[in-house]
Amino acid sequence: MAHQGAALQGHNNELVTCIEDMRVRREEVQRQIQDEEVEKGKIQQDLAVLTKRLGQINNSLARKVATRTEYDKVIQETEAAYVKILESSQTLLTVLKRESGNLQTRKQAVF
Repeated sequence: MAHQGAALQGHNNELVTCIEDMRVRREEVQRQIQDEEVEKGKIQQDLAVLTKRLGQINNSLARKVATRTEYDKVIQETEAAYVKILESSQTLLTVLKRESGNLQTRKQAVF
C-alpha cells in the first residue's frame, strides 16, 4: 500500500508540475496577445490617418485634373483661334497685294 501511496504522490507532483508549466505558457500567450492587441491598435490608428490622407490626396488630384482639363480646353481654343487669325492675315495680305498690283496697273494706265 505504501508503494501505491508513493506512486500516487509521484503522479500528483507531476500533475501539479504540468499544471504550473501550462499556466506559465498560458501567461506567455496572454502577454503575446496583449502585445499584439497594442500593435493592432497602433496599426488601426495609422490606418485611419493614412485613409484620411488618401482621401485628401484623391480630392486634391481630382481638382488638379479638372484644372488641367480646363487648361487643355483653353489652350486648344486659343490655338484654334490663333490659326484662324494667321489664315485671315494671309488672306488679307494676298488681297492687299492683289489690290496694290491692280492700283499700280491702273496708275500706269492713267499716266
